[in-house]
Amino acid sequence: MPSIALITGATSGFGKAIAEKFASKGYDLILIGRRSERLTEVSQAIENKFNVAVLPLSFDVQIKEEVDNAISGIPAEWQAIDVLVNNAGLALGRDHFDEANLDDWETMIDTNVKGLLYVSKAVIPFFQKHKKGHIINIGSTAGKEVYEKGNIYCATKHAVDAISKAMRIDLLKDKIKVTVVHPGAA
Repeated sequence: MPSIALITGATSGFGKAIAEKFASKGYDLILIGRRSERLTEVSQAIENKFNVAVLPLSFDVQIKEEVDNAISGIPAEWQAIDVLVNNAGLALGRDHFDEANLDDWETMIDTNVKGLLYVSKAVIPFFQKHKKGHIINIGSTAGKEVYEKGNIYCATKHAVDAISKAMRIDLLKDKIKVTVVHPGAA
């Protein structure tokens, strides 16, 4: 059976590129995205180009119930997940702190931090069952340094860095690797 990678935020940008890279290495893919039509297009294109199997799951990582329902509903033949890539994330607003929109802040926190937590927590039991796994969290150079108008986005990416370090320590006992990647100026 081929290795399986589950990738969030897979409909565009880094997520789509990551999916294509894993597919080029022969991985079957579970692709997650909010935009159902776009997810179907990306999934079919990857299947056709790389001759791998793709299971598209359309849901919003911000909504815990959707995450839990979708992940717990993964068919048995897809549950031997080898790699989880927590890529779903966004930057909104980019205003000075005193001028920022609270809804933008909440959306960034809900996606960039809570979404990563919800998906990880739902997938980890599959890793534990198979006694292996690798979580790759996509951070940002904004998780290392802050910049003007980056207030909450930078904070969420700092959180991704800290969570990744803590996960690495806590999941070592289960032979689950945790890596955080910090792309910049994308």
